[in-house]
This record gives sequence, structure tokens and C-alpha cells, in this order.
Amino acid sequence: MGVRQRSQPLSSAPFRWDSATTTHPGKVREINEDAALALPERGLWVVADGMGGHEAGDMASNMIVESLSGVKAHDNPADFLDEVEDRLLDVNLSLYETANNSVLMRTIGSTVVALLVMGRHTVIVWAGDSRAYRLRDGELQRLTVDHSQVEVMVQAGELRREDAESHPLSNVITRAVGGTDELYLDVDLRELIDGDRYLLCSDGLYKDLDEDSLAASLGSGTCAEACQALLDLALAGEASDNITAAVIDFRGNG
Repeated sequence: MGVRQRSQPLSSAPFRWDSATTTHPGKVREINEDAALALPERGLWVVADGMGGHEAGDMASNMIVESLSGVKAHDNPADFLDEVEDRLLDVNLSLYETANNSVLMRTIGSTVVALLVMGRHTVIVWAGDSRAYRLRDGELQRLTVDHSQVEVMVQAGELRREDAESHPLSNVITRAVGGTDELYLDVDLRELIDGDRYLLCSDGLYKDLDEDSLAASLGSGTCAEACQALLDLALAGEASDNITAAVIDFRGNG
């Protein structure tokens, strides 16, 4: 439950990066169904938030990070993305079949948000309501759109965004790894700039925090210090859900 810091050695790549991850069960739940993965040597970070109750959600999120931990190094960025997507598709099918073969017939799945480094760009891949943010020049920007029922309602003009987190359907997601027999992933490409800081997180981190507080904590010192500040801020509130964060810094390599 502590903060883990990872860094990439200097290389000929256009950017070098430092990172840190943290995960905590929160103050209410006994089991942590979140999972995080940091592979700076391959330019890959992942946060997954399992669902299904008890050990099922824990199994789902861990299957994702275990599968993605086997991603190979690729010279071709397209091959890198393809392998990540293929591995997530395989996990999706496995979880779906496991749920269908269960006597309880319940959904076993997990959200996922992954950050891939491809030269001078990052690629965000996600399904569900785990998020990616970028802090650039002190300004926080959310890079992902939640796959959730309340987001559908907000986009349709049926619900104000400021009311979404307190809505009774706020925990209903519309996409997940394992939710159905087919997985649809969103992909977003961003240009990297020296000094960018990225955050991947589960909803247990952001749901009780306003964006000003999130930005202030994310901007705190090193990646490890920022992770700790975010966790401390979340634990100062209700912390009714599991809390997971990965913070990644990018610096020009030369």
C-alpha cells in the first residue's frame, strides 16, 4: 500500500521518465480490487479497477496487469499498441467466459486505463471510468471520457456534470474488460512536451476531489511525493472505495 517509484535510465529516446504508483483499499472496503502496473523500461503504465465483488474483482484487475506485464519491447509503435489491445481482448474473453460458467452468473470485469509511450507521443487506452489526466504548465486536463451511465446522461443534456458524482447511477459503467463478449477500447494520441506530468487513477481517487485539489496535489514535488499527496488527500475524505494512482513525469532527453 506504499508508494513505489520507478525511473528509466538515460537513453537515446526523445524523452526520459520517472514514475510512481500507489494503491490502497480505502477506509471502508476490506479487499482492494484495484491493481497498478509500471513498466518504465517498456514505456507502459496501467491502472485497473475490478468489479464483481469479493475475490472476483480482485481477480479481474490482476488478470489485466499480469497479462500486460508480458508486453514485449517493440520498435514499431503500431505493434506496441496492437499487442496491448490484443492482450486486453484476450483477458476480456477469459473473464466473460469465467462469468458465464459461474453458478452465480455475475459479471466479472474491470476498468482499465493504460498509458503507452511512443517516441514523442503518448497513447491512452481505456475502458470504463478509470481516468487519465495531464498536468501541463500548471493546468490540469482530463484526457479520457468516462464510459458510465451518468456520462451518457451528461452528454445528452439530462444531467448536470456537477450532479453526476452524487447521482444514484454514478457507479454504473457502460464498458469494462469482461463486461460482454466484445470489448471496445477508446484510444487517444497526445504529443509529449518537456515537463508533462500524467496521472492514471481509479474512481476511488477522483470522486471525492475537486479538480483544483487534484491539480495541487498532483503538482507536489516528485512523482512519489505527488502519489503520496494524492493518497493522503483521498484518505482525508470518506475513502469509501479503493484508491489507486500512477504518476508519470516526462523530461526532454538532451
